[in-house]
Amino acid sequence: MPATSKAQQKAAGAALAAKRGEISPGELVGASKEMFDTMSEAELEELASTSRKGLPDKKGD
Repeated sequence: MPATSKAQQKAAGAALAAKRGEISPGELVGASKEMFDTMSEAELEELASTSRKGLPDKKGD
């Protein structure tokens, strides 16, 4: 499932970095922290790899 907004894609990227050990999970806040706790690395990679071109800044914009 591709990301539906730039904010979702960015949050998934942060959560993915934490899953891979590139950043500390303690640095995550909000949606990225929830994604880290509930999604697999494969799911996060799919969201994070979505092209940002044409996506709204936030869902519903």
